[in-house]
This record gives sequence, structure tokens and C-alpha cells, in this order.
Amino acid sequence: MFKKSLRIVLGLALLLGLAACGKTTSSAKPSLDSELVNKGTLTIGLEGTYQPYSYHKDGKLTGYEVELGKAMAKEMGLKPKFVESKWDSLIAGLDVNKYDVILNNVAKTPQRAEKYAFTTAYTAGKSQLAVKKNNTTIKSLQDIKGKKMAQSVTSNNAANVKKLGAQIVPVDGFSQSIQLIEQGRVAGTVNDSASFYAYLKQNPNADIKLMSVGKTIPATPARGLLRKKDTALQAKADQALKTLRANGTLSKLSKQFFGGDVTK
Repeated sequence: MFKKSLRIVLGLALLLGLAACGKTTSSAKPSLDSELVNKGTLTIGLEGTYQPYSYHKDGKLTGYEVELGKAMAKEMGLKPKFVESKWDSLIAGLDVNKYDVILNNVAKTPQRAEKYAFTTAYTAGKSQLAVKKNNTTIKSLQDIKGKKMAQSVTSNNAANVKKLGAQIVPVDGFSQSIQLIEQGRVAGTVNDSASFYAYLKQNPNADIKLMSVGKTIPATPARGLLRKKDTALQAKADQALKTLRANGTLSKLSKQFFGGDVTK
């Protein structure tokens, strides 16, 4: 009888021990290094052709999101590395682990949120409509119905103008949109107001004029895009952005590249 009772007690102890081990394993938090493409490095995906967010000047990659990425990496105790890709294949690169995060003026949409995670916002994301200076047929956003609009086909802006009845003319980037307007090949384009301000700062004689979109198109703040499973990385990135906003770095970089504070 004593031996039987002892076996029962030992059996229960073993089960409790196994349960405790299982609980410890399942509650273990993922480490930041385990989520990174390369240990100790924050690998950042971007276009590199989207002034002032990321572009080349004198052969060197620079721009608001480039310098932001460097500042984020420093706050996170990591080294920054940038991988350039065209917009239409940029998000797909995240799926195959080409980079850890995308910093490319990406807006949060319900479709993207189903598959990906986002950082906190680092721009206000207000939009404007640009048309040729001598354009008299478009006086408001509603007038773009039936007109050709230059947009990146998978962008949030393309979806918005399409809802308003415009025809989408695909472009590879922001600068091409402006060129098509000036050439008279499209009626206009809708994009982040910050992009227009920065472009006009560099090209004050550009043959375009800007119009307000009012509340027809909601603001679409730029956020970092990450894999949904990378929860430790998301937490660290958000903390870094919170610090950079609080210490004035976001505002400083914004004024440097946009000529004003686009983070508010």
C-alpha cells in the first residue's frame, strides 16, 4: 500500500514538473536578435528614389526616412543597413526576409493590417492634389472623375482617386508623377503634402499648383511596416520613435528635408 501511494505521489510530481516546464517555454518572450534578418543590424527597406523620404544626393543615400532609420537603429542599439527596391516589389521583400522594417511613407490600411504590423506614425500624412498651373478644368478633388491621374498602382493614393472615378496611370515614383503632369500626359496626382512641399523647395519653378483635398481623403500618416510575428522588434521600434519624437529629432529631421514640421 505504501509503495502504491509513493508511486502516485511521484507520478503527480512528475506531471506537475512537466506542466511547469511547458508553461515556462510557452511564456518565453521572443528576443530582438531572433527576429532580425542579421543579428545586431536593423535592415531597412525603402525605394531610394522618393525625395525627400529617401533619395540619392552626390552618390549618397539620404532623406528623411534614411536619417530617421539611422536614428531609430541607434536608439535600438543596432547598426542601420538599407536595402533599396522598387515600390511595387517592396512589401513582397518583407515576406522573404530581405529586411526587418520598411520605411517608405507606408500608410496603414485594413488590407495591410491583416498581414503586417505597423509602428507608431512619424508623419501627419495630409494629402493634396497637384495639377498643371494652367489647368482650368479641375477646381476641386471631385473634378478628377474621368481624368488621368499619375499614381503608384498599389499605393493608398491610387485607391483613393480610383474611388473618385479617376483613371490610374501607373508610375514608378513621385518624380515621374510630376513629370507627366508637366508634359500634359495626365491631369494630376494626389500625394502626401510633405512630398509636394519638399519637391517645390527643390524645384520652385515646377509647373504645378496645389489644391486642398479637404476631408474627402483622410490623413494617412507614414508608419514603419513589419512582419506581424516580430513583436519584440515592433515594441523596440515604437519605443525608439517615441523617444525621437520627445527629444525633438523627428521635428528637426522634418524641417531639414521638408522645410517644415510634417510630424504634427
